[in-house]
Amino acid sequence: MPILKVEDLTHVYSQGTPFEKVAIDHISTEIHAGEVLGIIGHTGSGKSTFIQHLNGLLKPTSGKVLFDGADIHATREATRDVRFQVGLVFQYPEYQLFEETVFKDIAFGPRNMGLSESEIGERVREAAYFADVPEALLESSPLELSGGQKRRVAIAGVIAMLPKVLILDEPTAGLDPAGRESILQRILDYRRETEGTVLLISHSMDDIARVATRLLVFDRGRIAMDGTPAQVFERAEQLKDMGLTVPAATEIALALRRRGIDIPESIYTINYLRKLLVSLGEGDAPC
Repeated sequence: MPILKVEDLTHVYSQGTPFEKVAIDHISTEIHAGEVLGIIGHTGSGKSTFIQHLNGLLKPTSGKVLFDGADIHATREATRDVRFQVGLVFQYPEYQLFEETVFKDIAFGPRNMGLSESEIGERVREAAYFADVPEALLESSPLELSGGQKRRVAIAGVIAMLPKVLILDEPTAGLDPAGRESILQRILDYRRETEGTVLLISHSMDDIARVATRLLVFDRGRIAMDGTPAQVFERAEQLKDMGLTVPAATEIALALRRRGIDIPESIYTINYLRKLLVSLGEGDAPC
């Protein structure tokens, strides 16, 4: 059974007014435990609206969202409980830090769960470890931190609830390459050690290509593609027609094919492209 299932989901903003807009249009899909699901699409494609339905922040105009087989809007209690199980980290979450100390910010979710002070302390320290927040910073004000540190604190605040599903909207936006690499690696470490499910929205196709096991491509409120990174990125021209970019390795492979070099369309990482070009130079088939 999938951990999350979306059945014929539709969401209409400002329904019945001159400003009515269909943001999600009859979407059905399943999300399975343990996968790293990348979600991509141009601005306004519906991806951010979609993820806000997965933990009940938005209620469908029609259709259902099921968590572990149960409708998350069946009761008010079900909707509240799912927000502890499906954790959502918004884009630029550091702007939502508001407590006096880093410890209190990370503890906010566990405290709302009704945990004891000892349990809260344990959750905070474990989450800080996963998000690479040094313990020495826990009594500091969030306002004293760098942008990358604030991002990690915000992620730790969601991780502290130990959600079965962790959703991150552009977690590396605005960070330098070292900061992006650090955030992505900690997310993967968390997923590996907890065997949780991770959903990642990103405009960085290279980040998505490197970490995702499956991709959903959104276009005009619908899922236009659903498959492995290789299956999706081999349709590079279609992605470009949707206004999307592709990983650097895919772009290079496209240029090489235009020059008559016979290489596969499913290239999406630099490492694989490098191996393939070396093997071609040696006259061997790529491994």
